[in-house]
Amino acid sequence: MNSSSHSAVADTPNPPLSHKLRSVLFYIWLAVVTIIWFIPSLLVGLFLPLKARNYWVMGIHCRLVIFGLRWIVGIRCEVEGRDNIPSDGRGYVIISKHQSTWETFMLPTLIYPHVQVVKKELSYLPFFGWGLQLIQPIFIDRNKKTNALKQVIQQGEIRLKAGIHVLVFPEGSRIPSGKRKAFSKGGAMLATKTAAPVITVAHNSSERWPNTHWVKSPGVIRLVIREAIETEGLSTAVLNELTETWINEQVDRISALPFQGEYVEAATSGKRF
Repeated sequence: MNSSSHSAVADTPNPPLSHKLRSVLFYIWLAVVTIIWFIPSLLVGLFLPLKARNYWVMGIHCRLVIFGLRWIVGIRCEVEGRDNIPSDGRGYVIISKHQSTWETFMLPTLIYPHVQVVKKELSYLPFFGWGLQLIQPIFIDRNKKTNALKQVIQQGEIRLKAGIHVLVFPEGSRIPSGKRKAFSKGGAMLATKTAAPVITVAHNSSERWPNTHWVKSPGVIRLVIREAIETEGLSTAVLNELTETWINEQVDRISALPFQGEYVEAATSGKRF
């Protein structure tokens, strides 16, 4: 069961004015950091190997964003299982819960170097999209499910062999606490086909950084990292079930709002790879 010490979730109809003001200041910080940092980082990054580029271009930027989030909005993170972060030089598949944009900033500060599987539309964004292209993520067209899966397997294997982790959000879209969406098998399939170990990540970020409106609330986001799963001999179906079950159980354990029985399928389910 969830702890009684949790405060109310951020996704409320009428957030306090102080939360709105702090959120506005944070977005100003985010815009300024993005513009100022990416101009020199893009220039320097062109001359760096991919691993160093990953840290220089994206890692430092994400640290600046998380710094602003902590001191402007008042959101901090408690990490459980930090000792499970890989450091042996191998490429791991990272399978993570997806609740908000927060984890796309936080995970690069914890587990690196890694690239994400992202929708191709993000590559068109000024500054941020240019930085993404420089660190060579796996861009996919989620409207073309079969081609997207091939891209994940082919490009993911190249990254893993180079010792670069691959981050996959198997839900394919942001699902808040209290709801679930069936996991796609793309991440599990990448791991089993390449015999890459898997790191699973659970968190409750939507309680502070909701997906339904722009206002954020101060407090603690809890993040849990499981010890690595060696995938040799595991089928894709078994691995996918292992990761989905563990992540759902952990999210319920750390969330103020556990699963309420609603599965999100409908319109976005056809876009999962």
